[in-house]
Amino acid sequence: MHITANFDAGNIDVINLEDKKDIQLAIRPDFGGEFFQWFNFRLSGQAGEQYILNILNAGEASFPAGWENYQAVASYDRQHWFRLPTSYKDGKLTIVADMECDTIQVAYFAPYSYERHQDLLAAVQTHPLVTLEHLGETFDKRDLTLVKIGDGDVNKRNIWITARQHPGETMAEWLVEGLMDSLLDSDNTTSKLLLDKANFYIVPNMNPDGSVRGHLRTNALGINLNREWLNPSLEKSPEVFHVINKMEETGVDLFYDVHGDEALPFVFLAGSEGTPSYNDRLAGLRDRFSEVLKLASADFQSEIGYGIGAPGEANMTLATHWVAERFDCLANTLEMPFKDNNNVPNSAMGWSPERSVKLGEASLIAMLAVVDTLR
Repeated sequence: MHITANFDAGNIDVINLEDKKDIQLAIRPDFGGEFFQWFNFRLSGQAGEQYILNILNAGEASFPAGWENYQAVASYDRQHWFRLPTSYKDGKLTIVADMECDTIQVAYFAPYSYERHQDLLAAVQTHPLVTLEHLGETFDKRDLTLVKIGDGDVNKRNIWITARQHPGETMAEWLVEGLMDSLLDSDNTTSKLLLDKANFYIVPNMNPDGSVRGHLRTNALGINLNREWLNPSLEKSPEVFHVINKMEETGVDLFYDVHGDEALPFVFLAGSEGTPSYNDRLAGLRDRFSEVLKLASADFQSEIGYGIGAPGEANMTLATHWVAERFDCLANTLEMPFKDNNNVPNSAMGWSPERSVKLGEASLIAMLAVVDTLR
């Protein structure tokens, strides 16, 4: 029996492997020690055997409520991801793996590897409307890449999409993959109409360092990028610094920041209601976007989500709040679950890469519904 996390986005510490019915593990915290919940490791054993994996420090994780009704994901081929029986009690997360093959990969959610990220960039750049722009380097010297889709006409609306500020929220890049594939599909008339009216600026992975390091929430320096938007710096948060510089150059008419939520088993939006300049125009745009997204995807709902901040009391270090205020634009954070989606449950798969992809496609319909009234 062997367990390793020595690969892209891997995360686990092995405490004891002596008993296959009581394998003792611990999640390794992000750099700086403030956050942890993401795990991703490979178990090599024997087909036909049962292995019981106990993550002993789960109760100390960043979002302990996230373990309630949570089921770990697993894959034999690293393509098809399914759920394993999982329980949480007395601070310990227990995962049961009845092995059908000799090796299984187990993770908090289906990983989106750095290699797949590179493949995504290479694939979309072959489209005549796509240009890749190098925005800058991260602390670990990885590229921060912007995907520009459109003809650059200054009279068109500018739609910005960012994903994986929190690197463990891999469902965000799955969504962006689906959105871009749909946007570049020549047979998709929704996409054609959108591109007639808007240019897209998409950062599929805002945090490549944290992604490769197996972090839940921070970059290589232990910085939570979604608390850096009010005052980013090259020293602490170059990822945000470079994106803001580009936004200032292009302007922003619609901003879509894609995330995952550990605790809430729903898909929902968090908007900019608490920002100082929030107004009836932005409220109307948000309501229209939300209502159309509900029609476009049964996975989306608007009844359950985060509380709405009091007027003028929004945390302006968050991307959605800062962008909405700076550009007087429609800005939303989209949240997807790590668990199942209680709106339309699927016990075998839970929330999945496939559903994230479909939600990306549906998001374009909501964008088309508001694009003409963004300014």
